Amino acid sequence: MATPDFILTLREKIGNDLLWLTGVTAVVVRDEDVLLVERADNGLVTPVTGIVDPGEEPAITAVREVAEEAGIIAVAEALVAVKALDPMTYANGDRAQYLDIVFRLRAEGGIPHPADGENTRTWWCPVKELDAAGLNEDMRDRIRVALEHDGSARFSR
Repeated sequence: MATPDFILTLREKIGNDLLWLTGVTAVVVRDEDVLLVERADNGLVTPVTGIVDPGEEPAITAVREVAEEAGIIAVAEALVAVKALDPMTYANGDRAQYLDIVFRLRAEGGIPHPADGENTRTWWCPVKELDAAGLNEDMRDRIRVALEHDGSARFSR
């Protein structure tokens, strides 16, 4: 997973110290399917995730990351969850903690494929098969919240 330039610049100044970052989880829905990826860096199965660039709207990040990582054109429909994740330490010793913003997106087109090297696999998983997809509990919860969203607070731009 390529580290954004702004993070590399910050790391030059703070080393491995804890860095607070804003991330997004993009739960892309198409009919009765959810877009999943298998990450190249750690092998985990997740929805598309990414880091918000400085000055970028989080919903735009979600749409951008889905296109960049999976080749899918999508539209952000709703912000469905915001949660501070536990601090984590990467293999190189860098420490980070994320404010994760979960969006529900509607697929508009494209064929899923590992578009930028961050994933080894990308596919539409039927909702009824999510339990067998290899998702951890946290990712299952993010997807569940997006799927259960009732549409009452739609995202608009």
